[in-house]
Amino acid sequence: MRIHLPRTLDEALEIKATDPEAVPLAGGTDLMVLLNFDRLRPAAMLEVSRLPELRAWRWENGTFLLGAGVTYSRIVSSLTEFKPLVEASRTVGSPQIRNRATIGGNLGTASPAGDALPVLAAYDAEVVLIKAGGKTRTLPWHQFLVGPKRNALAPDELILGVRWTVTRGPGSFSKIGTRNAMVIAVAGLCLVMDEGQRQLRVALGSVGPTILRAPDAEAFASKALTGAGAWEDPRAALPPRVLEEFGERVAAAARPIDDVRGTAAYRRHACRVLGRRALAWALEDRKLRG
Repeated sequence: MRIHLPRTLDEALEIKATDPEAVPLAGGTDLMVLLNFDRLRPAAMLEVSRLPELRAWRWENGTFLLGAGVTYSRIVSSLTEFKPLVEASRTVGSPQIRNRATIGGNLGTASPAGDALPVLAAYDAEVVLIKAGGKTRTLPWHQFLVGPKRNALAPDELILGVRWTVTRGPGSFSKIGTRNAMVIAVAGLCLVMDEGQRQLRVALGSVGPTILRAPDAEAFASKALTGAGAWEDPRAALPPRVLEEFGERVAAAARPIDDVRGTAAYRRHACRVLGRRALAWALEDRKLRG
């Protein structure tokens, strides 16, 4: 196995151009499992965890670019303005795992159970890819995540980061698993309220071949908020039946299967409960802030 140890992003991209078989290694929290169980034996590996260009973030005219090499522990400690992302990051493994695992790793693995991915979907994020010569391209999250553990990354590209438009409004991430910590989600959900655009966005994880949005539930809740005058008045209440119907529509968006972690029926039920709770939390959050 060839091992590449670049010191800069430019050097890493040149290596990737000449040795496209090289598998990027950052935190290694997914990749090393595959190696240890002899499920993967790449011809080459490209160590990128020390590249400073991937470990940074920046604001860009109302958008936020998060580097692919930023770890979950840094997100928890330093990016508290993005509550759903922080909540998702806290659920990733143990403290030791969070100190190594990166946002780019979740994107590269493209598992429908990746905890950060429903948040990026609810943010309507785009993935920024780069190759030798500094050439970049961006793909919306749903065009990058193309299937179970499959993405649209070209052999000569690396994930530079992920970018989204910063919005105003409450949001949350929650998941259900077989225990409280260090568990792969049976179902996960992120809800974001965009008060500026008067939109509500919901994304689901672990209940389909890739991350799913719930457009029917989103449109229903946004219309209900408008009808109740809740966009203008955070203290305006929604009828309980709206929360129930919202949960049903969220569950209808799921495309789950039966597996060792849970049945399809249980996953749909989990989506129903998570959706109802997330909307109730968002409404309560707006009341407290308003």
